Amino acid sequence: MAKVTGLGGVFYVVKDPAKTRRWYAEVLGLTGEYGPQLAWADEPHEAPYSLISHFPDEEYIRPGTGGFMINLRVDDCDSMVEQLKSRGVEIVGHVDEGYGKFAWLLDPDGVKIELWEQVETPDDVSPR
Repeated sequence: MAKVTGLGGVFYVVKDPAKTRRWYAEVLGLTGEYGPQLAWADEPHEAPYSLISHFPDEEYIRPGTGGFMINLRVDDCDSMVEQLKSRGVEIVGHVDEGYGKFAWLLDPDGVKIELWEQVETPDDVSPR
């Protein structure tokens, strides 16, 4: 039986695609032929995963204005936050939840970016 194997991408409309691509390259170091591209080969956890999460309202997405958020896995959230701050990027939140560290920023189009460092592998997530 065929199955979904992972997140293929996030697609959304922006006013200036070239400007947004430059921001992702310069601020987050993400580049690729068709836009910011992620490779999962270097994940340190036994069961890394991507998540499609649904919210009843836009509270968690705020202060983003796009009605959605992009979650990006990072290897060291604290260092990434310091690196971004040194480049003049505003961090709109930063927290350690125990199971993971999170930080938030907005891209130039007002889309909320959530940075996530997976600290432990959840018991209920296993390769299938």
